[in-house]
Amino acid sequence: MTEPAAETHGFQTEAKKLLQLMINSLYSNREIFLRELISNASDAIDRLRFAALEDESLIAEDPDFRIEIAFDKEAGTVSVIDNGVGMSRDEAIAHLGTIAKSGTEEFLSQLTGDQRKDSALIGQFGVGFYSSFIVAKEVEVLTRRAGESEATRWASAGEEEYTVEAVATAPRGTRVTLHLKPAAQEFADDFRLRSIVRRYSDHIGVPVMMAKADAAAGEADEDKDAKKKEASAEAPELETVNAAKALWTRSRREVKDDEYKEFYKHLSHDFEDPAAWSHNRVEGKLEYTSLLYVPARAPFDLWNRERPRGLKLYVQRVFIMDDADQFLPQYLRFVRGVVDSSDLPLNVSRELLQEDDRVRTIKNALAKRTLTMLDGLPAEDYAKVWDEFGQVLKEGIGEDFANRDALLGLMRFTSTREPEAGQRTALKDYLARAKSAAEPAETEADAEEGKGADEAKDAADSDAKEAGEASEATDATDGSETATKIYYLVADSIDAARQSPHLEVFRKRGIEVLLLTDRIDEWWMSFADEYAGVPFQDVARGELDLDAQDDDAKSSEDAKPEDADEASAPLLERMGKVLEGKVESVRRSTRLTDSPACLVLGEHDMGSQMRRILEATGQAAPETKPHLEINMVHPLIVRLDQEADEDRFADLAAILFDQAALADGNAPKEPGAYVQRINKLLLELLAA
Repeated sequence: MTEPAAETHGFQTEAKKLLQLMINSLYSNREIFLRELISNASDAIDRLRFAALEDESLIAEDPDFRIEIAFDKEAGTVSVIDNGVGMSRDEAIAHLGTIAKSGTEEFLSQLTGDQRKDSALIGQFGVGFYSSFIVAKEVEVLTRRAGESEATRWASAGEEEYTVEAVATAPRGTRVTLHLKPAAQEFADDFRLRSIVRRYSDHIGVPVMMAKADAAAGEADEDKDAKKKEASAEAPELETVNAAKALWTRSRREVKDDEYKEFYKHLSHDFEDPAAWSHNRVEGKLEYTSLLYVPARAPFDLWNRERPRGLKLYVQRVFIMDDADQFLPQYLRFVRGVVDSSDLPLNVSRELLQEDDRVRTIKNALAKRTLTMLDGLPAEDYAKVWDEFGQVLKEGIGEDFANRDALLGLMRFTSTREPEAGQRTALKDYLARAKSAAEPAETEADAEEGKGADEAKDAADSDAKEAGEASEATDATDGSETATKIYYLVADSIDAARQSPHLEVFRKRGIEVLLLTDRIDEWWMSFADEYAGVPFQDVARGELDLDAQDDDAKSSEDAKPEDADEASAPLLERMGKVLEGKVESVRRSTRLTDSPACLVLGEHDMGSQMRRILEATGQAAPETKPHLEINMVHPLIVRLDQEADEDRFADLAAILFDQAALADGNAPKEPGAYVQRINKLLLELLAA
């Protein structure tokens, strides 16, 4: 018995259900319908522009391209009219009667490479027209193709059927009229329509026009009715609603600084001029245009990482998203601007951006461009930007490994070299000064002998500058050959940092230390291992060895460390027993010159700053014990070593421990016991 031959059948689709699904589920915002209709009208005009390059007669009757929006509040209608290419009867059936068939996509497929590159067409999916049924109970399309005399009327109520009929006369182009649903009458309003145009289609390259608003709004109703009757016989006077100034699409050479500033204020609703901006167009495998701005002031909610952020996303001048946060990392959330590209993967409704390699590529490129823009600012201007956004930039050290070096170059610090408060020291300056401090001072004879060599070096430096080499970068690199470490101290405030006992030996030896006082400093420093090949070193952490840094500045105590350790061992052991359970160890200090004692963290212990942050969020911090370092030559320590009364010795050792905690900005763990010991000591002194 012969088996039946295999057959192939097409899928059956119920058009009504599919259309209802699109209307109710595809778009999340009802006002999108106007954006889609204006986009379609803009596409139709661009298609006619291309066609007119070969046949100018197509636009002879009406050469001024425009899109008009009309409404009738009493009839409850909204119309979008364009004088573009229009449609023939067959095209109306093919494009309007077939869901997801895009005339724009079909037209693009027929263009050559150069023509496609020059086009400004928007439509991709062929579904934008059907967004009309979100607000309309019936849609009527009147259209006439350029170069043809017969017009076509297409109408549908969004059900399974639509009607098509020939019309004797109609202007070139397309008129889409929406008969609004009762719940959508709000869109038959001048102000509502204008606000939607300015939000979504403000930068469309074609003027979007509406009838001028009634200038006699304050007149009596009968006077206004009389004027309406008089004007009914005349065409309404139109005015352009959209700005049609897509600044980012113009060449940088054509745009003046005042125009950039004006556009920033329009974009961000800021009253101040931006601190900096960067305008760039990328062409090649991935094409896009970006215009990025750095505000002069930080917003009040800058630290809210959940706040809406990101750039405005456009596709061929059509607004898609207000806060496209996929294009910049979190630590650049203060940047404002525009990205325009037709290569991006949008969803069908063009309301959402899908994540893929193209988006990530643009994100990485824009992050680098923003950092380059900041790095190129004059020192005075960047100082103001740093004051506003410096703490946010620090987040990038832990979040953006690829740009970590660039971010470290942008960091600014207060240091022990700067007498005034304010973070103004760059790491490259720190390394350059470290190199200068390490170089031996030359004698007068040496200076005279090296004068010729210096002149030769100056000439070489001048040549290097002409070749585009940054002398500051050279200084930083050269400094890394001399500087062994970049020293820093984390504290709660600048005053607390400057008075920290951990700085004493550095101050004595003339070694610069960076002072970090922002609440985020300890966190981001845990991700920063080195800069320009020079490692970072927390001066309040681990054992300190400055012998390699400055041999000539050693104290007599450091001259024979073995003898010093042997002499101090009994006292260290004695204090260790008294403070057992409170400290990890008691050891002789190489960092103290004026203070009797200080607390030192282990290399991998959590600092007090991070501990307080965790506790504030309700998280338990790991238990760690500090090391107590004592200055063996300090009078208090010398006197303590001579104390024979063990109880008094224990009280004095506990007081030294609590004072060391206070010097670090931390409260004693047992404040009451500390006060009792101090009072007891004061009574003994007063009785003496």
